[in-house]
Amino acid sequence: MLQIVTTIVLILMSLSILVLFIRVIKGPTMSDRVMALDTIGINLIGFIGLIMIVQNTVAYAEVVLVIAILAFIGSIALAKFLEGGVVLDRDRR
Repeated sequence: MLQIVTTIVLILMSLSILVLFIRVIKGPTMSDRVMALDTIGINLIGFIGLIMIVQNTVAYAEVVLVIAILAFIGSIALAKFLEGGVVLDRDRR
């Protein structure tokens, strides 16, 4: 029973990532694209978590942490870029 449920959820999450990828490409505004990229990162974390459940292993725990950190840093960088147009503030003297 668990195998059937996880298979269905993995298929639905794959479709969700596909729809979000389309939103990244066609998004009407840059904010929509940033939100879609952030949601793809969250879906990937859940996707890998489900794969860990199916395979009964914790081998991918580091992968989940790396994806979470990269998604967070990417969201912060894109939000800062949208707000001011620059990601790194350089102090010019």
